Amino acid sequence: GFVECTTLRLGSKIAGRIDKLFVEEGDSVSRGDTLYVISTPELDAKLAQVEAMLSGAKAIDEKAKAGTRKPIVRSARDMWRKAQAGVTLAEKTYARVQRLNAEGVVTAQKRDEAYAALVAARATERAAKSQYMLAVEGASREDKEAAEAQVRQAQSVVEEVERYLADRVVCAPTDGVVATIVANEGEIVGSGFPVVTITENGSAKAVFNVAETMLPQLSCGKRFEAEVPALGKRVGFEVVYISSVADFATQSATSARGDVDIRTFEVKLEPLEGVALRDGMSVVVELQKPLKQ
Repeated sequence: GFVECTTLRLGSKIAGRIDKLFVEEGDSVSRGDTLYVISTPELDAKLAQVEAMLSGAKAIDEKAKAGTRKPIVRSARDMWRKAQAGVTLAEKTYARVQRLNAEGVVTAQKRDEAYAALVAARATERAAKSQYMLAVEGASREDKEAAEAQVRQAQSVVEEVERYLADRVVCAPTDGVVATIVANEGEIVGSGFPVVTITENGSAKAVFNVAETMLPQLSCGKRFEAEVPALGKRVGFEVVYISSVADFATQSATSARGDVDIRTFEVKLEPLEGVALRDGMSVVVELQKPLKQ
């Protein structure tokens, strides 16, 4: 069989130009080490734009919560008082004109004009009072809720852009060795493009395609001593996985006298000790020489 290691192909969610590469092929990296950084001036500009939108939304929200400014409230109150004084004057004028009309001093026309002025003064007073009450109460509940919603919407957009910007710095998710570097500094890469691949430490397993006729000699947990030619020594391995589904046929039936195809199953063995196994190394296992448990 051959050694297979878990390989991680690391890319970014955003597209852009590679600004800086911090590793080379063959370098050992630890979890959290920075591998490369992508330059994204467009996202920087977008962040400034959405932050300005958020500031504007917050200002509108604060204005709605704070209510009407005091000078406006005082002005509305003075207009209401002025309207109240106008009603008082119109009531007195109408009372005098009505009395004089009863005595025959003024005409009915004058009385009607005085009454119309009183009605108009009362309407003006009611309108002034409504304006004053609106100024005191400030924005309506619906306006306040709308302002709060605008703040939440703008905040979510800012957070979205910030998450994208955070992904321009790509770090190692685990300890391992840099296997390949696909793109270099200055190159433009697309979203999800695997710029760096890492072979994860401690993930090496020996993978075999075993004929089904040999499966009775294998079981999970069974141990064998295997030869690793690249290391020049023998290493203990333990069976950790046997596929439940056949892969391909290693021998096809050549006659119709009861012969059947012999199919293969994938089997994985894990080293019992920490040895420097590399992806692709050959491993030779003799099924007749299992290790004692």
